[in-house]
Amino acid sequence: MTTAMTIPIRPQALTPTQVPVTVDADKCIAHKGCTVCVDVCPLDVLAIDLSKGTAYMKFDECWYCMPCEKDCPTGAVRVEIPYLLR
Repeated sequence: MTTAMTIPIRPQALTPTQVPVTVDADKCIAHKGCTVCVDVCPLDVLAIDLSKGTAYMKFDECWYCMPCEKDCPTGAVRVEIPYLLR
């Protein structure tokens, strides 16, 4: 007879992590079919959340190359460049 041991699942991070690319949901027009930020990202780290109708950063692998921010037609995308890289 074996007994199952229950291991509690704990979050990996105690505080939310800061991602370099943020999208203002109020300005984002992905729900209208816009995919500019996703299309111009060379690392393919941006995606569209179909349930919310906005873009988001799916991987934290940003090169800080800025075309997502520069090409966004509504200014919804913001890239936060770390202080030591400025």
